[in-house]
Amino acid sequence: MTDYANPDALVDVAWLAAHLDDPSVKTLDSSWHLPPTGRDGRSEYNAAHIPGAGYFDIDATSDTASPLPHMLPSPEAFADAIGGLGIGNGDHVIVYDAEGLFSAPRVWWMFRVFGHDRVSLLSGGFRAWRAAGQSVSAATPSPAPARFEAAFRPRMVRSLADVQATIDSGAEQVIDARAADRFAGTTPEFRPGVRAGHIPGSTNLPFQQLTEPATGTFLPAAELEIALASAGVDPAKPVVTSCGSGVTACILGLGLHLTGRDDWAVYDGSWTEWGSHPDTTVET
Repeated sequence: MTDYANPDALVDVAWLAAHLDDPSVKTLDSSWHLPPTGRDGRSEYNAAHIPGAGYFDIDATSDTASPLPHMLPSPEAFADAIGGLGIGNGDHVIVYDAEGLFSAPRVWWMFRVFGHDRVSLLSGGFRAWRAAGQSVSAATPSPAPARFEAAFRPRMVRSLADVQATIDSGAEQVIDARAADRFAGTTPEFRPGVRAGHIPGSTNLPFQQLTEPATGTFLPAAELEIALASAGVDPAKPVVTSCGSGVTACILGLGLHLTGRDDWAVYDGSWTEWGSHPDTTVET
C-alpha cells in the first residue's frame, strides 16, 4: 500500500469487506469529535456504522479519575473494556473513524501501548466505506465476552515530567500536531484554563500535512518523508508527539510508523496538561 515500510498498519475497504465474516477480524468504530463541533461519536455510530462493528469510546475507556481528557486507563481497565467488546489477543482489530484520519489512530496506538500489535486502521475510514457503496447498519452487536490480556509498554508514552526532562536534555524532539495558529498562540484554546502557545523548543507539524484531506488517508510514503523533513523532524533523534489532548498526536505517530520509524512516543496529557499546569513554561 503506497510503499509504506509498515503496510500492515492499514487495510483498505476492499480488504475489510472481504473479511467482515472472518471471526478473527474485529472492527471498531472509534469516532470522536472535538467538543466545539457539537458532534457525538456514539450517536453517529448508533445511526450508522460498518456491519458488525463495535463502538470504542475514547472518553469511557480512559483514566476517569484524571481531570485531563481521555488519559490512558490502567492495563486492567483496558483489558476489561476490550474483552467486553468480544476481542481476544488472537484477533485482528480494525479501527476506523468518521473522518478517515482523526480519532482512530489514537485507538490504534492504545492497542499497541497495551501490547496488541494485530491492529490496523481502515484507510479512509467510514466515509471511504460509504463512498465505495458498502452496506451500513444501525444494529448494535452483542458479542460474547472474550479474554484479553494487556501488557503495558511504557516506552510508547511520555508524561509531563518526561517531557520536561527531554526539553532540558535535548534527547528527544517534541512535535506538535495542532494547527499553526494554536501552536503560535495567536488563537485562544477552547478548553477553560489552558494557556495559548506551545512547549518550549517544540516543532509544529499540523497533522493535516501528512494527509490527503479529500480522502482522509495518509500521503504516500515518499510524501510523508518530505512532509516530516520540511517540518524539521530529525531522522536521527527520537520523537515525542503532542497535540491538544493526545488524539491527533497519534496521527503523527502512525505516520512515523508508516515510514518505518518506531522511535516515537505520545505525550498523553499533551497541551491540555502542559498549558494548564502552573509549573510549565509556555512559548508563543
